[in-house]
Amino acid sequence: MEIIRKVFTFSYSGIIVLFTCCGLALIFFAALELWHGLNPSQVLTPRDRFNFILEAIGLLTIAVVAFELGQTILEEEVLRKVQVSAPTRVRRFLSRFVVVVVVALSIECLVTVFELAHEDPARLTQAASIGIAAGVLLAAWGVFIRLNKSAEEIEPEAMAEAKDEDRKVK
Repeated sequence: MEIIRKVFTFSYSGIIVLFTCCGLALIFFAALELWHGLNPSQVLTPRDRFNFILEAIGLLTIAVVAFELGQTILEEEVLRKVQVSAPTRVRRFLSRFVVVVVVALSIECLVTVFELAHEDPARLTQAASIGIAAGVLLAAWGVFIRLNKSAEEIEPEAMAEAKDEDRKVK
């Protein structure tokens, strides 16, 4: 029973290691996809090679997201030992997270559009829905920042403290 408790104990360092391992695995898979697309010994059409390369770009995008989320958790939760309760902390943490997700969704939308434009143009609305989701998420983030700004002005010392911590972590 003790072993199970240790395995399931919440640990930020364990989460960071998992994000890193997932990112490295995705880079490996992206390299395999890229090799399949560029391998001169395989007889493939240019369209098939293009699809392999697009798939590699999609995997690399997700790998970057994994690394960025791991870095965000490392910096905010481990290095700064921050408890996300103050508006300044919440805004910074969510901003880093949402920016990574919006960029990843946008790149994935582009990759999907390029892929579907040649394979199945009837499914382009599905790719557009990814872009719309990224846009809605970006707009919601903007509304959150706007509404949170007044709460942040109430505690200017927290903002100064956060900026001081940024200098220490860098």
